[in-house]
Amino acid sequence: MPKPDIYDLRITPARADLAASSLRGTVKATHYADAQDMQVCVSLAPLYGAPDATTMLQTELLLGERFDVYEQKNDWVWGQARRDGYVGYMPTNKLGALANAPDHRISALRTPVFATPDLKAPILGYVHENSIFMCAGKEGRYLKLAPDNGWVFAKHAAPLDAIVADWVSHAQAYLGAPYVWGGRSSFGLDCSALVQNALQAGGIAAPRDSDMQEKALGKAVTIQGDLSGLFRGDLVFWKGHVGIMLDGKMFLHANAHHMKVVHEPLSEAVARIKKTTGAITAIRRL
Repeated sequence: MPKPDIYDLRITPARADLAASSLRGTVKATHYADAQDMQVCVSLAPLYGAPDATTMLQTELLLGERFDVYEQKNDWVWGQARRDGYVGYMPTNKLGALANAPDHRISALRTPVFATPDLKAPILGYVHENSIFMCAGKEGRYLKLAPDNGWVFAKHAAPLDAIVADWVSHAQAYLGAPYVWGGRSSFGLDCSALVQNALQAGGIAAPRDSDMQEKALGKAVTIQGDLSGLFRGDLVFWKGHVGIMLDGKMFLHANAHHMKVVHEPLSEAVARIKKTTGAITAIRRL
């Protein structure tokens, strides 16, 4: 089994009894398996660290995202998300066979899915920002989700390669969204998902967790004692936490103190977080 100090088990599809075939010769396991490429077929699919829905949520996958399955057992699958590499267990009924390649993404924070292309039609559910789908047709102001998953308002979607010009403004659209550990949608999300979602909309790939983001994103900025010299879009990190500078002083983050996404002076956040978590560990500039 991979050693935690060498392999990050959050993003390494390996257990003592089973590992991805691609890791053969690198990671020791009893068995190896090839990936079965599958696709999320629901609006939000939970990913857990064990095949047990009463355990802590690790993250969520969105409609259309691909998932490499290495094991199916007792109504659960174990595998790895294609978008950010996260490994875990998911209920089997959240996945379907790989369909036609997506060509659109949801650009609104969330949007209703209508049974027919009519604003008065029954609502089948909601899909969330950065969900991806193949457009199976257009009628009036609505796009059809392939293969037969309903209709969404066309202005709440965009071509897959379209990106927002200002990802920070996009992050601000989440103001007031509930804080949910492991969440990735406006129904509820955590600090690193806020950053990941906003960057994704801006065409910038980001890891899932804050410590991964601290290592992977941008360039280091010197931390000044008076918190000066910061700019819009700078990412501020603590151990287990991250947020986004809106300008030189105001700070946006999803946090468990307010239990929602808020903006506040960075100085206030620093003073409060220092009491429980410690000092800022890094500031990164994209």
